[in-house]
Amino acid sequence: MFRLNTWFRLHSQFYGFGTAVKPLKQLASSGLLGWPLTVRVSRFTGFDWKVKAWSGLMNAAPEPVPEGFDYDAWLGPAPFKPYFRHRTHGSFRGYWDYDGGGLADMGQHYLDPVQYFLSKDDTSPVEVEAWAPWPPHDDAVGIWGRIEMKYEDGCRIILESGDWGENQTEGRPYIEGPKGKVYRGFKTDPPDLAQAVASLPDPEPMISDFSESVRTRRTFGLHESNGNRSNILVHLANAAIRTGRKLRFDPISQHFIGDEGANRLVDQPMRAPWHL
Repeated sequence: MFRLNTWFRLHSQFYGFGTAVKPLKQLASSGLLGWPLTVRVSRFTGFDWKVKAWSGLMNAAPEPVPEGFDYDAWLGPAPFKPYFRHRTHGSFRGYWDYDGGGLADMGQHYLDPVQYFLSKDDTSPVEVEAWAPWPPHDDAVGIWGRIEMKYEDGCRIILESGDWGENQTEGRPYIEGPKGKVYRGFKTDPPDLAQAVASLPDPEPMISDFSESVRTRRTFGLHESNGNRSNILVHLANAAIRTGRKLRFDPISQHFIGDEGANRLVDQPMRAPWHL
């Protein structure tokens, strides 16, 4: 049995948004907002990407490996790079070989509920484009400004860091459709949309207690399949930042279309003797 350790589609308040995910799912699924929907994830809608906190150092000097620390084992299949302290510890998030900065640190938590209430657990966006400083550093993750992803049916996810470029999400709704909008704090336009949730059917139930999943052998609500789709969003965003171009993606093969350079990021070589 398998569990992913982000839980906002199941319970709890959804970070800084000011409500749980359940009413967002109910409203999005009801058709009252219309379709397709645009979702904006930024500090202005309640979500801080921690971009600067999880950026890497671009000019760090090599340091002696601490006594008793097996740096070779720590690197695992990643390419060998000179040791310095910031490369390891929690700050490893700031280096492409091991993670993807604030996007990869926070993306699963913020974007899994978006996949859920857009009913996209079995698919992925078909286009992604990023606005960020160019070129990116080859080792250290840096800042970015905005990323836009589009699904086959026209639904869009817009990510904005607020740390670079023009802020386009300030004052804009978190969810926007042709018929209505949802703002931070679950304020809606028109206002009666928020009250309408009380009369809408509950989402399909999911197992939210892992011990129940183990006892019954039934799939936990956050599992390897929907978790993979949520993680793909993070990697699509970082692939667009690293290539500096608009990318087209095949949700079935889970590879980029006509872009060998982007696909090299999908299946990176392992340092010997590591292998699958």
